[in-house]
Amino acid sequence: QVQLVESGGGLVQAGGSLRLSCAASGDTFILSFMGWFRQAPGKEREFVAAIRRSGGSTYYADSVKGRSTVSRDNAKNMVFLQMNSLKPEDTAVYYCAAEGSCSGYGCLPRRPSDFRSWGQGTQVTVSS
Repeated sequence: QVQLVESGGGLVQAGGSLRLSCAASGDTFILSFMGWFRQAPGKEREFVAAIRRSGGSTYYADSVKGRSTVSRDNAKNMVFLQMNSLKPEDTAVYYCAAEGSCSGYGCLPRRPSDFRSWGQGTQVTVSS
């Protein structure tokens, strides 16, 4: 079992930056893929970015590509999301996710159902 705790959310003006952090504890040896999702009021939870433990390859949603960077510190069992040039439409609760997996050669987990462990979420609000 894995426990995840996010931090770093807050209120920022459009064009600003935030860095979200997620600390994992528990059975951390199984953390193959870790990722970030977000959920705005009245909307479904959507994929933001994810990173593979081995090799550190990353992938992003088109909506944040070029503005965000996901990284991880395997020694500390942490994953980060640096978000720049924030827009009001980035406003949402951001969730850290772990134990990502999917079937099929070369597949990359990006659906909420692909991840088994979740944090409690951290609010990001971008004002215009």
